[in-house]
Amino acid sequence: MVAASKTILIERPLMIPFALALLASTASIPAHPAAEAQALDLAEKAIALRSVRGPNNQTPQVAALYKSALVAGGFAGTEVTITPVDDTAYLIARWPGSDPSLKPLVISGHMDVVEAKPADWQRNPFTPVVENGYLFGRGATDMKLDGTLAIASLIELKREGYVPKRDVIIEFSGDEETTMKTGALIAAKLANANLVLNIDGGGGTLDEKTGKPLYFTWQGAEKTYADFELSVTNPGGHSSAPRKENAINQLAAALIRIGNYRFKPEVSPLTRAYFEQAARYEEPKTATAMRAFARNPADEQAITTLAADPSTIGRIGTTCVATMISGGHAENALPQRASANINCRIFPGHKPAEVMAELKSVVAEPKVTVRDVTEGSVPNDASPMRPDFVAAVTKSLGSVYPGVPVFPSQASGASDSMWFRYHKVPSYGASPVFIKGSEDFSHGLNERTPIFNIRPAIDYYLVLFNELSH
Repeated sequence: MVAASKTILIERPLMIPFALALLASTASIPAHPAAEAQALDLAEKAIALRSVRGPNNQTPQVAALYKSALVAGGFAGTEVTITPVDDTAYLIARWPGSDPSLKPLVISGHMDVVEAKPADWQRNPFTPVVENGYLFGRGATDMKLDGTLAIASLIELKREGYVPKRDVIIEFSGDEETTMKTGALIAAKLANANLVLNIDGGGGTLDEKTGKPLYFTWQGAEKTYADFELSVTNPGGHSSAPRKENAINQLAAALIRIGNYRFKPEVSPLTRAYFEQAARYEEPKTATAMRAFARNPADEQAITTLAADPSTIGRIGTTCVATMISGGHAENALPQRASANINCRIFPGHKPAEVMAELKSVVAEPKVTVRDVTEGSVPNDASPMRPDFVAAVTKSLGSVYPGVPVFPSQASGASDSMWFRYHKVPSYGASPVFIKGSEDFSHGLNERTPIFNIRPAIDYYLVLFNELSH
């Protein structure tokens, strides 16, 4: 902590002016220097806390850091609670509105991060560094800077005397990257919310060559996560006396069938809008396929093109892939058991039981059993494309990046939005952070985020929180 602070104090006076200079084109946007400084300072302090599941998990300390900032910024201490759960914790802070009859606005994030091994990184992942216009450290992108931007923006609204009509609740789960247990508990407590702004989803894309904002997407849906176990059991026997029924061979045949199988491609109103608008930023072949698929999801040529690209195959329907396999008990014995895990990302509108039945049909082998072994996930449908949210996020983004296109997207991974949608609460990923696709290292090595995002992100949040809390 001490060494990290020394490094930061040396870097910051040089780097912040450099980063803010990148915003010269948005000089007309009013600055909020106290909020900007607080967002970066809190992010650095949070990154220095190793909030990773397991021994010495410091997620509770991140919660204490956030609570301290919120209370110092005007939140009543009684309205900010930290609840321990196993080795982690979650935080809920409430800003009471003037009309208690209105359902609350919930701002959702998480405090935990994916494990990072210092030996693999160029810098210690838990020593925050600001360098060359970037904030480096585990959580810089996913999602400690996003979290502190929201906290600083709420405190700035209080500083300016704003009074919301409806309650504004900011909450942070403590195990979103692992079991998602705290996210489930939070969503159950806040199931009466009007809508949820998930600051851990959505975001902007920067042009790879110019570094200028290309487009912004808000996230209105995500695929349901599911794991299915395939297993075969046989009596086994001596390897010198092979028999037709072999557990490994039978499992292998089933896995090949699944690998060759394609679930029916489909579109929703949300993904159709994404394909139509995102096509403008793709290579000609991909762009043509995206437009054709949006018009007709049965277009075989479009499907072939999109299915061949790992970045688009997940957007056109349910996918299932083998991720783990085990079998046999001795080198000189016929296998008594062989099993494999099939990981599925299910298109909104379909239930895991439906997909499991389809997998059984594909396997077409009575000796292969299929069972649902999913943990920490529940089915969830897409959030509605609510006009009030769409108008608010479009206005907010336009206030800081005029003319930058805004359109919806669907995530292939899971977030805490899943739990809110399970309770029929609309949840939308709406992070204002822009980054190049080539520089998105969340969950990876040398994670970093451009700090020029700080000023426009705070201004965006000030507008968005205002729009959706009255």
